Amino acid sequence: MSLTEERTTTAHVVGRVEDVPPGEGRTFVAGGEQVAVFRLRDGSLHATQAACPHAGGPLADGQTDVDVLVCPLHQYAYRWADGSSTSGTAPIRVFAVHEADGALVVTL
Repeated sequence: MSLTEERTTTAHVVGRVEDVPPGEGRTFVAGGEQVAVFRLRDGSLHATQAACPHAGGPLADGQTDVDVLVCPLHQYAYRWADGSSTSGTAPIRVFAVHEADGALVVTL
């Protein structure tokens, strides 16, 4: 992307906060794209692409903590902060997500 190009972002309501139990993730569709949304036990929300770049594993089924998401297939770990891999594999995309009146809003 050149300096003169602007990246447009769009917010999408994908579901309700109660659709994602604390400590778990769920897959939703936002703007025609599958995204995995997580509600950590500390109450924070995170969103990523739905499939692991390594082998297409369902990231919504992965294990999480406050720092990383671990793919359920081969245990590749990705940082919430920027989507980078802790093992040097391809990064994942992370998206902004927040709650608005009980709704989950993901910005792509």
